[in-house]
Order: sequence, then C-alpha cells, then structure tokens
Amino acid sequence: MAYSILISRSNRQLYLLQDGIAIRTYPVGVGKMLTATPIGTYRIVNKVPNPGGPFGVLWMGLSKPHYGIHGTNDPQSIGGLVSKGCIRMYNQDVLILSNFVPVGTLVTIRP
Repeated sequence: MAYSILISRSNRQLYLLQDGIAIRTYPVGVGKMLTATPIGTYRIVNKVPNPGGPFGVLWMGLSKPHYGIHGTNDPQSIGGLVSKGCIRMYNQDVLILSNFVPVGTLVTIRP
C-alpha cells in the first residue's frame, strides 16, 4: 500500500491517497494571495513533534525549503487563505495524517 497526499488550494482540502484513491479528506488553510502555497510535487523530508509557535503539535517539512504541512495554534484559520505558503491543519488531523505517511511520502499541490 502506497500512500500519497494531494492538496487542492482552491478547495482548501488535503486528500490522503492510498494507491491513488482518496481514503481521507481534511480541511486545510493555505497561503495568502501574496504568499501562495507553491504548486508542484514534493516529498515529506522530516517530521518534528511539538515545534512550538504557530505550528501546532506537528511539523512535516516538504522538500521545498521553508514549506510544510503542520498543525496550528489558530484553529479558526482552517479553510482560509491564511499562511505564508504552508498548509495548516487542525492539530488532531495532522496527527492522524502523520500516522499514515512516512518521511519520503509524495505530496502534490495543485491550484
């Protein structure tokens, strides 16, 4: 079973895919207009529990430096154009997601 992640900026949704089929969907916050979440294909390069600050309970860094999928200390921001390019998730959602996706997991971000 191969897991991957697909993020739709316009729908503000993150899809956990198993062998190409969506098995879970999570609402996310994405980058503001001037600091849009970058479109492309990346990989998860690290996981940092309890990174502090606005990153909530977990940071999963992407192969594009300075960008990641992370929790938030501002749950009201989920669903909005709110970040400096990162993908924000509810803390409980990012913890569940991290149990499925190891370092090296493919992450595709589309418009």
